[in-house]
Amino acid sequence: MSPRSRRHPPGSGRPPSDELFAIFDGMLRHARELLAVRSPLDAELMVSEIFGSWWGQRLDNGDVDELIGEPLAGHAAKAGTPAALALLTGMAYLGTARQATLAEQAALELMDRGVARPGWADRIGMAALSGCYLSRDVYGDQDTIICTYTYGDTDLHALVVTVDHNRGGAPRPMGRPPTSGMVRDAWVSSKVDKLLAHCRRENTENPLATFGPLDPRTARAILEAALAITAQMHDPPVDKSFGSYHAFLRARVRTLPPGGRRPQPPMYSSDQRATMAAQFLASAEAEELSDLTSAGRCVDRIIDYGCTYDFGRPLRVSPTKCELFMLDWLPRKVLLSPAEQEAMPHVLAAWVRWAGRRIGLPERAIRATLDALWDATGKFAEAYRHPTTFGLERELVDRLLPDGELEALPRRAFALPFLSGRHGSVDLSTLDPADPADRRIMLEFEHPGASEAHLAAHERLAARLWAGDPPQLWDTAQALLDVGYERHEILHRLIEAVDQYGKDPVALRAALRALRHGPPPE
Repeated sequence: MSPRSRRHPPGSGRPPSDELFAIFDGMLRHARELLAVRSPLDAELMVSEIFGSWWGQRLDNGDVDELIGEPLAGHAAKAGTPAALALLTGMAYLGTARQATLAEQAALELMDRGVARPGWADRIGMAALSGCYLSRDVYGDQDTIICTYTYGDTDLHALVVTVDHNRGGAPRPMGRPPTSGMVRDAWVSSKVDKLLAHCRRENTENPLATFGPLDPRTARAILEAALAITAQMHDPPVDKSFGSYHAFLRARVRTLPPGGRRPQPPMYSSDQRATMAAQFLASAEAEELSDLTSAGRCVDRIIDYGCTYDFGRPLRVSPTKCELFMLDWLPRKVLLSPAEQEAMPHVLAAWVRWAGRRIGLPERAIRATLDALWDATGKFAEAYRHPTTFGLERELVDRLLPDGELEALPRRAFALPFLSGRHGSVDLSTLDPADPADRRIMLEFEHPGASEAHLAAHERLAARLWAGDPPQLWDTAQALLDVGYERHEILHRLIEAVDQYGKDPVALRAALRALRHGPPPE
């Protein structure tokens, strides 16, 4: 399978048996190459590549490792060939816990039947750790973790993993900031001495880079957290070859000693954020900002982004972070007034100078960040489009987005489309859709003569859509709209799911997933 087909498999749900068997047969043909290799490292990498053929798939009815990975062990056992035994031997080391158990049992049965084992079988999974190292840029954008291994005195090699701290920073449950970036890339090098020499030379010659030894326990804690973030993302922006190394990386992380701790992001209270903003606005860097009202609102957004999406690091500045903030996060998430749009690049530039010097960022790094910011400023004017440019009245936008959460606009308009008109003596245009009591009046207008229970159900759903709780609720509504369902029918389908499973988040997400993949209306 190509990387694209791995992420977007044909159909939905469990693939048909004949399709599965065809996939498995292809894997067993690939596994014949395992019989020709001598090095356990080559065998591990080859099996990991086979596993990579399904990494990143999203199946509607379960986990891909369970629905594809586990049946592969049974299929290989039935094949009963030396190539099948070689694949099962690799799976016993590289697979998930359940895959490994199934593979080991099947491999033992084949050996009892006299199937020949590959020469590397006794050494697979026996690599010993030599050392761990960390290469890091001064911006804090990414870490490169290098773990070196050897099989006794042979096959010295390095596992190199890139952890991207500009990606994966979505808030966690209960509003906690994220604790790790995502694994973006992984690869293996046999030129260990050359690799380490390059890193040491870079540390000496490049003032924007650092390199040194890393406690293996800390390496494991960082990599486990980053791998979990990558696994949670729907379509993670990883290197195209990452899937081929994923199983190898997962297995090697398990061999690192446990007990390490990652630095935990601080939790900034609203008072602490306000104090930080006030200190900035009173600084010499901010004294040339002419519109202090807009500047105050802009710096609140900058601090919020750093606290909530950048691992509790509002003072961290970098070229990449500034570009993502201006060209990705702001256009998707935040409703800015025209004055704030104009002020934002200047406020951010002042913040870069102020925050960069507070955290001791080299002057060269501050200049590079400012250069990237000004390069992004012209693109920001193109990327940011206020909803009013698409024909929405400013007054309606303001009522639906009192919190400035631009991303919430479509789902709130879907939940409460009647923001004007009269309901008895009440002028709907005077009501606040964020207020539950006013929201109730709007729903009464939309559903005249409805029972109390019916209105209460619509109230519960409208409150969830307003808050985006859970996000899959709006995703499901959009999916149903796309296949032709009418809005009123969608609302009732969502109400039924919320009323039945609303107290169980896992069950609710499963019910919504089933709704998204139901048959379209006749």
